[in-house]
Amino acid sequence: MTRSPLIAGNWKMNLDHLQAIATVQKLAWTLKDARHDHDDVEVAVFPPFTDLRSVQTLVSADKLRIRFGGQDLSRHSSGAHTGEVSGAFLAALDATYVIVGHSERRTEHGETDEIVAEKTAAALRHGLVPVVCVGETAEDRESRGAGKVPVDQLEVVLRAVPAAEIVVAYEPVWAIGSGQAATPEQAQDDCAALRRAIATAWGDDIAASTRVLYGGSVKSGNIAGFMREPDIDGALVGGASLDVAEFAAICRFRQHVGL
Repeated sequence: MTRSPLIAGNWKMNLDHLQAIATVQKLAWTLKDARHDHDDVEVAVFPPFTDLRSVQTLVSADKLRIRFGGQDLSRHSSGAHTGEVSGAFLAALDATYVIVGHSERRTEHGETDEIVAEKTAAALRHGLVPVVCVGETAEDRESRGAGKVPVDQLEVVLRAVPAAEIVVAYEPVWAIGSGQAATPEQAQDDCAALRRAIATAWGDDIAASTRVLYGGSVKSGNIAGFMREPDIDGALVGGASLDVAEFAAICRFRQHVGL
């Protein structure tokens, strides 16, 4: 089954709403002016919450072929949950995606696999496509074996929600922001293991249609190697997504990969 590639830019806590507008405009112009076709590559950005309305207005008014989503959401739909953002609010802004379980949320905010599963359920409840992040530290990989922790994390989610459209993002935590990416072969092995977990829980057909992304120091210089692998369907890009020229080059990976 052919899966449409997805290149997703996680801006994290960067860019105010004016900078967000300028960045999305420049990205749209850069991709439009590209000589190489990227029509079958889906491009999405994940701005801070305070930027979302500005990005939504621009995308809608200019009919841009760029999707957007939230970097997180609440397990709850509404109520006395100070500082939380409901999936209903994201859906009202026409967001397509929402990231759940990013390694920084797990580390800095103590989010457990069970919380990630609840957030995944909340995203689906509100018609959003969750980008479910799973990953491992160098210590996890050494003590428990390559790919074991990410599969365990994903299985908690797969048991908690019915089969649905999700995106899975594999994050080798040791590579994020380090400049040291996993090798394409390492990433392929781990992404293939995640796809097998989906097949076991939800069936072969859904596993074959679910996109699995690699996220960890992705750059224009290494994206081609990852995209040649059969079980890698795109990338969750961090710091490089803030540089429009670099992010656009990642989105145009086909000119390097020969696919």
